[in-house]
Amino acid sequence: MLAVENGKTRVSRGWLLPVFGAMLGALVFLVVRGSLTDDSYITLAYAKNLAEHGEWGMIPGSPANSATSPLNILLLGALTLVTRIFGGAHPVIALGVLTVVCGGALGWAWQRIGRVLSLPTAAGVLGVTLVLLNPFVLSAIGLEVLLIPAVLLVLTALALEGRPVWFGVAAGLAILTRLDLVVFVVVIALGTPAIRRRLLPAVGFAVLTTAPWFLVSWIAFGSFVPDTLVIKQSQAGLFAPWSYSTGPMMYYLGWPVTVLVSFLPAVVGVVALAGWAAARFAVRWPDFPPLGPVAALAAGGIVYYIAYSYLGVGPFHWYYVAPVTATSAFAVAAFGSWYAQAHEKPALRTGPPLLALGLTGVLVLGGAAVDASQGLPWKSPVVFGNWASAQDYARVGTELGKRLDGASVASPGEIGTLAYYCQCAILDVFSDRGEAVSLVQQRIATASPVMSLALRVNYHWLDRSATPRKRDYRLQYASGPATGPDSWQVYSAAKGVGHFVLTREP
Repeated sequence: MLAVENGKTRVSRGWLLPVFGAMLGALVFLVVRGSLTDDSYITLAYAKNLAEHGEWGMIPGSPANSATSPLNILLLGALTLVTRIFGGAHPVIALGVLTVVCGGALGWAWQRIGRVLSLPTAAGVLGVTLVLLNPFVLSAIGLEVLLIPAVLLVLTALALEGRPVWFGVAAGLAILTRLDLVVFVVVIALGTPAIRRRLLPAVGFAVLTTAPWFLVSWIAFGSFVPDTLVIKQSQAGLFAPWSYSTGPMMYYLGWPVTVLVSFLPAVVGVVALAGWAAARFAVRWPDFPPLGPVAALAAGGIVYYIAYSYLGVGPFHWYYVAPVTATSAFAVAAFGSWYAQAHEKPALRTGPPLLALGLTGVLVLGGAAVDASQGLPWKSPVVFGNWASAQDYARVGTELGKRLDGASVASPGEIGTLAYYCQCAILDVFSDRGEAVSLVQQRIATASPVMSLALRVNYHWLDRSATPRKRDYRLQYASGPATGPDSWQVYSAAKGVGHFVLTREP
């Protein structure tokens, strides 16, 4: 009878972290749903177009390949399609469901990691909350910022359990989430003996998972890698003199407390990784905690940061989610494992690891305080730079669609929310493949020989004859109140009062 009760207790505890993650995911979505950024609405516009018209592009009738995360779009598109059962398409509701699923996946991964490493449940709670309460993460909900840590932690859990086939499937999903996550896949695979010894089935299932999409993307959409790599590289000058490597300092100057509570867990994780590596290779200890795959996750975050610094992309705040969440996860796993070892061995003291876990918890509470100080629910994200609030963009987009009456319009530069609500031909490099072709050809001509070759291979099937679509109107943004006809006044927490003006193209 006791054995049965213990079994039921283990099962119930096994559901604790997934349920906690899902519930916290639902809660944070309710907080942020009215404050989604313009880039988040690019994702939602793709999902809406996919669900309603079966097209891969931001606006109806204009195929594009500017979505960075195919898996995020496919999942949101599928969930949006389900919402059509109850009426029209509702991508925002689909995003809420996906947020809950990602929260549950985070909890599931920490439950599996905790079981292998004998971590206390509190460590798993910290791991989940470090992601779901991080202001940088929440400021970009709608992009793949929750899918990234979810797939990486599931990947790490499967590596810890030594399951190469499922590791390969998870690796494929990670690459479909963002192609650049291949950095983590390689580092974790090579850093885990159980996966390294059976690398062939792991690679095989990763290829089976990813190949169908990438073949379709390469041949049908004209590029293996989305156009966003070229687009974002061309936008690096938007942040001059700041770059990806110096971006955290740029954000610190604007949001010092937010940056501290968001990035300090990652810094602690890097320090913990250095200490673990020194101890691991300097001391022969048969009972050394098997943290290898989690350490590889953190090492992947460091390599990722270095690689992005080399690529020369701008310091968009969601680009820091992968390295920050990966290294933060190692801090939690290392401190939790340290506590587990100290709890079992009388020679070790439990005070230091408890203090380390407690200080990490303080950083989590600091993140929660920053989130709450923004007001509940949010009217704008903590880290924010758009010209207008989501609500004002929705109003302008809806009225713009009626005003155009089927005509096309050149985007002012921020296109996502306008495209989502306008349901019109609003055109720029993200929505008009003809304009993207011009940018691609320019990038190939100016790239280094190696990069130029890679780009030519990537765009081998691209229709180079595509030209930009004709613009009937142009929408432009300027600061200050609106005056005159065809203008809309807006407000942004980052920019203050501004306005958009619609003018006829000659």
